[in-house]
Amino acid sequence: MSEAPDPEVVELATKIFDLARRGETEALVAYVDAGVPANLINDRGDSLVMLAAYHGHAEAVRALLERGAEADHVNDRGQTPLAGAVFKGEEAVIQVLLEGGADVLAGTPSAVDTARMFGRTQLLELFGAH
Repeated sequence: MSEAPDPEVVELATKIFDLARRGETEALVAYVDAGVPANLINDRGDSLVMLAAYHGHAEAVRALLERGAEADHVNDRGQTPLAGAVFKGEEAVIQVLLEGGADVLAGTPSAVDTARMFGRTQLLELFGAH
């Protein structure tokens, strides 16, 4: 039987996930630099990179990747940060993820499949170069 999580730990994790969602890069990386895992995930499997990417925060994504976060972490729904950024049309985030080594074919649907679904031919051309 597992113990219930410490409420203070849950509160801190919630705060850190909110920093990623809001793109508060300086505060977010201060926590990561102090020891919070760059690959921290929430109860839905969303990583800090996923939350920052989905909400359009390219600098936060870049800072997390520079600190060892995984570009292709797949959440509980099979989604990657890159596919989420394609869905949202976040071109700056897409570029940062590609520079960080994101795989255009990872996840379900993949970033390529997502670009096809939404008719984003310019992204398909970009992905062809990767």
